[in-house]
Amino acid sequence: MRRMQPDLSFEFDADTLGDIEGFWAQPHEVREGVFHRLREQDGLFRSNERGLVIDGETLIPAGPGYYSVVRHAEIVEASRKPELFCSGYGSNIADLPQEFNDFFGSMINMDDPKHARLRRIVSRGFTPRVLASLEEAVASQAAKIVDDIAAKGSCDFVPEVAARLPLAIICDMMGIPESDYDQVFHQSNIILSGGDPEYVPEGANPVEMLMIAGATLAELMNTIAADRRENPTDDLTSALLHADVDGEQLRDDELASFFVLLCVAGNETTRNAISHGMQLFTDNPDQRALLLENLDARMPGAVEEIVRYASPVMHFRRTVTTDGTVLGGQELSAGDKIVLWYGSGNRDERVFPDPYAFDITRENATHVGFGGPGPHFCLGAHLARREITVMFKELFTRLPDIEMVGRPDYLRSNFINGVKHLDVEFTPSG
Repeated sequence: MRRMQPDLSFEFDADTLGDIEGFWAQPHEVREGVFHRLREQDGLFRSNERGLVIDGETLIPAGPGYYSVVRHAEIVEASRKPELFCSGYGSNIADLPQEFNDFFGSMINMDDPKHARLRRIVSRGFTPRVLASLEEAVASQAAKIVDDIAAKGSCDFVPEVAARLPLAIICDMMGIPESDYDQVFHQSNIILSGGDPEYVPEGANPVEMLMIAGATLAELMNTIAADRRENPTDDLTSALLHADVDGEQLRDDELASFFVLLCVAGNETTRNAISHGMQLFTDNPDQRALLLENLDARMPGAVEEIVRYASPVMHFRRTVTTDGTVLGGQELSAGDKIVLWYGSGNRDERVFPDPYAFDITRENATHVGFGGPGPHFCLGAHLARREITVMFKELFTRLPDIEMVGRPDYLRSNFINGVKHLDVEFTPSG
């Protein structure tokens, strides 16, 4: 079993966690080493915030700083107490305009009662009955994806495999035609790029590109919605438009915002879990062999371990509501920002023995890879688990020797633990 060895030599300070070009471009071993040391410190580590200045123009002013929540117990505690640690001021570290938070974050940037109302309506699209009806579509799409690469012998796993399944399922759920899939993929990449130069060219205004990408997805949804109002079908868009939950329905702007959230949260995160999973099974052939001994029995544990180890969403922010609130031994004031580092919580030695080992037989499934417990736990967790399960079953059944070659090309971000490209090879199959 291969174990990552955290590099404990990196010197860090209050500016480190905000340094995208420096710290977040470091190897994972270096980043893990810093969070390992942070978990050992008393209280909560305070970081400075950087603004965003391009060509002398301040696009995002520097904020007042934030406290990092890095231990599993405190992440769970904060997640369970939205009355003390609220989401309504935004889930991004930076303080952004409320209109921006409402549009790009939808219900993840809301507190009750607004959050409860919206989640109650959109939950109709994620009931056990609806998810059961998607099983055939997930299996069919996974088979088609493998059909398309089987004869090649090699491919770029991210765009040709990992990204295609969640993208197709989400678009199909919402009634987006296949001709628009590439558009959705491209725009969601920009939204979650964090300014990565592959998606935001040098010299370009990342905020402007983000706004254009969001507007493009919203317009696509508005066009579909206008048709479904007059010609409802059995897709999720029709269901949400005509839902009547306690006399409430989604407004057009709420539907567009939810679609943007669904694209970036449901597409990017599952795609990255699948991508990291391929890397992990390549780096840990013993775990791969263990899985293949009994796919059906061991796949559920493998999925949870992939999500724990990968932690595709690295953090969300909360804002303290009450003076004198204490978390992790740290006294906080109303308005203080705390940042829940899910990847660090998923490495907490107090909860996960040998946390840097990829072990599909772990019995402890209390990871926070889908967010902590509480009102903001991932609405699409069951669908994501199903997609990861079906994709790897299809791959390992039909292309049993598929494996990564070289190393992944990672997204430069402190928000999404993203994989942009990952080359794989396998014996071609007719």
